[in-house]
Amino acid sequence: MFAPSIQHTESTAIFYHDLNKQLAGLLEGERDFIANAANFSALIFNFLPDLNWAGVYLMRGDELILGPFQGKPACVRIPVYPMPRGVCGNSAFHRKTIVVPNVHEFQGHITCDSASKAEIVLPIFANAGVNERVIGVLDIDSPTLNRFVEADKAGLEAMVATFVRMTDIS
Repeated sequence: MFAPSIQHTESTAIFYHDLNKQLAGLLEGERDFIANAANFSALIFNFLPDLNWAGVYLMRGDELILGPFQGKPACVRIPVYPMPRGVCGNSAFHRKTIVVPNVHEFQGHITCDSASKAEIVLPIFANAGVNERVIGVLDIDSPTLNRFVEADKAGLEAMVATFVRMTDIS
């Protein structure tokens, strides 16, 4: 059973290491993508400080479709191909994590919640290595400028890897 035990006073690296262990425990014994994405989003939303949205968008054809999330209602469809829109579309298109200190300075930012000021989006890959493809993105928003730093990027990328390893990805 999942039991919260993370202290926010720890260093960022230790915090993410412990949060990743919590994620592994939370996902243990369940392989369903939607169930695991829902719990992954809830874990992030409830344990990372200073967030107003956390969730997964799923690749469907040439666009991202809203998946499990925590926070206010969100944009449902985000174009990726042929021209990506927003931070999520660009993360999927360029196949890399994007950290945006101030969303108002990101050309083409899609405003779903006007309170959002910073964002980090991480691609989710299937088939690591050979025939690797983006199957979605993890999108996290904050109402605070400059909320996400390199340590958040590294910690969240490790958590996405745990999610992929412990989830049936088709």
